[in-house]
Amino acid sequence: QVQLVESGGGLVQAGGSLRLSCAASGRTFSWYTMAWFRQAPGKEREFVAGVSRSDQRTSYADSVKGRFTISGDNGKNTVYLQMDSLKPEDTAVYYCAARFDSTVVTGANRYNYWGQGTQVTVSS
Repeated sequence: QVQLVESGGGLVQAGGSLRLSCAASGRTFSWYTMAWFRQAPGKEREFVAGVSRSDQRTSYADSVKGRFTISGDNGKNTVYLQMDSLKPEDTAVYYCAARFDSTVVTGANRYNYWGQGTQVTVSS
């Protein structure tokens, strides 16, 4: 089993920054893929960014490229999402997810474990 706990959400003005953290516990994580998804009210959950913990390859949604950075600390079993130049449309609940494969994929149904989510609100 894998447990994921997110932290770091909050309220920020447009143009500001936040860093989300996802602490994982349970089984060994070196060969997992970790990702961040988000879900705004009335919208489907969407892929934001992912990292393969075996080779640190990353993937980003077009809407966040150049503004968000995902990174992993295998020693701490933690994945981070640095969010810069935030926009009001980034407002959503952000979820950490993990899957038992080294390939980053964008489909939410391909992930085996999920955190409880953390709210990010960007004011204009």
